[in-house]
Formats: sequence, C-alpha cells, structure tokens
Amino acid sequence: MSYDPEKTAQLLADLRSNAPEEFQQTLIDIEDNWDQKLWHQLTDVLVNFFSNPDTAPVRKGLFQKFISTFADKINQLKYVYLGLLVAPDYKNDEERLKFFKDLTKKVDKPSSQDAYVYSLVALADVKLRLEDYEDARKDLDKAESILDTFDSVETEVHAAFYRTNARYYQAKLEFAAFYKNALLYLACIDPKTLSAEEASSRAYDLSLAALVSDTIYNFGELLLHPILDSLSNTEHSWLPRLLFAYNRGDLAAYSVLEANLHRVPLLQEHKAFLRQKISLSALTEAVFRRSPHDRAMTFDTIAKETQVEPQQIEILIMKALSLGLLRGSIDQVAEVARINWVQPKVLDMKQVDNMRGRLKEWDSSVNQLGHWIEGVGKDVWAA
Repeated sequence: MSYDPEKTAQLLADLRSNAPEEFQQTLIDIEDNWDQKLWHQLTDVLVNFFSNPDTAPVRKGLFQKFISTFADKINQLKYVYLGLLVAPDYKNDEERLKFFKDLTKKVDKPSSQDAYVYSLVALADVKLRLEDYEDARKDLDKAESILDTFDSVETEVHAAFYRTNARYYQAKLEFAAFYKNALLYLACIDPKTLSAEEASSRAYDLSLAALVSDTIYNFGELLLHPILDSLSNTEHSWLPRLLFAYNRGDLAAYSVLEANLHRVPLLQEHKAFLRQKISLSALTEAVFRRSPHDRAMTFDTIAKETQVEPQQIEILIMKALSLGLLRGSIDQVAEVARINWVQPKVLDMKQVDNMRGRLKEWDSSVNQLGHWIEGVGKDVWAA
C-alpha cells in the first residue's frame, strides 16, 4: 500500500475524535509511536488495542489503511497475530480466505518463515471450515516441513499448528492422529486460559478419540492431564470414570458405565469394539498383577479374568501380542500363554498398592534367599 503521511495522520486524528474516552490515551500513544517511528512500541500498543473486543468496528480499517503502510518494519509474527485478531471482523469465511491468502504472501520471506507458517496455518484453518480438506492438508504439510527445519520457534506457532492439525484429523475421523495432535496442542498452552466450555469440549473429544481408536490402549497422558477435570460437573462426567476403568481393566466398573454408551452415537457405533478393548485391558491387567515368574496363564484362567468365551481366548491373546500390549508365546496344545513382558501404563492408587505388595513380597523373598545362603555357606562366608 502506498504511504501518505498526511492521510495516515488524518486517519488517526479522525479515529481519535470519534473514539470513546477509554481509548483516547491508547490512540494518542499510537499516534506518538507512529510519528516517532517507534515500531516495536507501536506494535505492542496495537496488539493491546486490538485485543479489546470493543475495538472490533475499527480494527479492519486500521489494519488495511494504517498497519499495512509499515507492515514490513514491524515484527512479522506480531503482524500475523494482528491479522488473526482482525479476521473475525470479516463477514464470512470466503472473505477471510482471501484475507489470509494475501497476508500469507506478504510474510513469505526467508527472514520471516515463522510468521509464514503462522499465517499458513490460519489459512488452512479457514479452508477446513470451508471443507476444502485437500488444500488444507497441503498447507499443513508445508507448514510442518518448515517447522521441522527450525531449531526453535515461538510456542504460539506450534500451538496453532497442532490445534489446526487436530481439527483436520478430527474431521477425517482419524482418531489416533487427532488424539496425538490435540494433546500436543494442550502441551503448548496453559489450560487455564481455556474457557470452561472449550476445556470440557476438548476433554470430551479427546476422551472419545482415546476410546474408539484402534491403536490407543494407553491413556496415561490424558488421565494425568487436568483438562479431564473440566468434565466433572457436566453431563459427560462418567467419561473420565470410563477411561480409568479401561486403564485398570476393571470389567465390573465397565459393566456399570456401559449403560451410558447410548448417549454418544460414536461410542454406541463402536460398542462391540469397546467390549474387545476392555477385554484386552483386563488381560494386560491380569498379567501385570502377577509376579514375573508366574506369567504362564492357562486359557481357562484368562477366560475368567477377561470374561471372554473360551473359543475366543486365543484370538484375544494374539490381538494383544500383535498390538504390542504383551510379549510372549502361545502353546496351543497345552492351551497356555507364556507372557514375559507387559506394556507399561499409568497406575491408579489401587494399582500402586498392588505393586507395593509385590515389592514387599520381592523384598521378603530376597531376605529369605540371603538367610538360606548364609545358613548353607556357614564358615565359608566371611563375616
């Protein structure tokens, strides 16, 4: 945009003359910083000004007619951030699409690739709302390839990427990828900055993804995340209890909570799979509770522990082995599964207490062995 100091000065003067009293000092600061070419200070004042929802009527005009005249002189990441604050003021997503296309081109420079990624992700987000998934994926792949070349980048850029990437995978019903990116997004922000509604919505979506994904059998990161607490006083307060039931392979708790599945069409649709998933969890928990030297389990024992029909036990064990939940072998003739490893997971207090008992048992057996060696060795052992 062509630069005309007189027009810019008149624009700011007109804006200040029509602005309410609460914005007068801020607008004076904007004029002073612009007049003195204090670009850093001017940018910070503009960010604070644009962050106020009451400035919505003037943000778009100020961005187009004022900020664009010195855009190349300010921090490009903050320039894009100002654009993000302006975007909601456009009438529809078609207008926002054009806005972000132009903005992305402006910041596509070798010296401002972080701002380019930031704007490119915002562009992809608009495309997702317009259901242009193919182009959105291309933009996100391009952004990811650039992010991978950075030694470091502002957290807000990573947060924007993971948030939009998660939205893409959620729209495509790719639950495992959504779960991973949604958790990475939460790792980039302070959960306290989320509204109660957004926090509960994200916790709900993450819970569903964890349950119906056919590759996620360890919910540790989600179970430990405070965002789950946001579901406590909602109609979905049973979901965290269901997740913990899966984590400890608690078939009794699952039987009680199973009645809630019909409330969520996605869970109802995957009901048979969810039953198999809790059976697998019960199997891994049964193995975990046993001491390492007592992990040769008969099919009958496994059937009792998992409440699975005897003819389905071998299939269940093979499924657990193929998913990497267990390691071991199956003796089909003797109908025995010999397990030598179980996938680690987050433990609740009951499971921790169980491990405490096993450690005490191990300590006792070590003491007994020591006393036996001492008794057998007698004078051979040095005092």
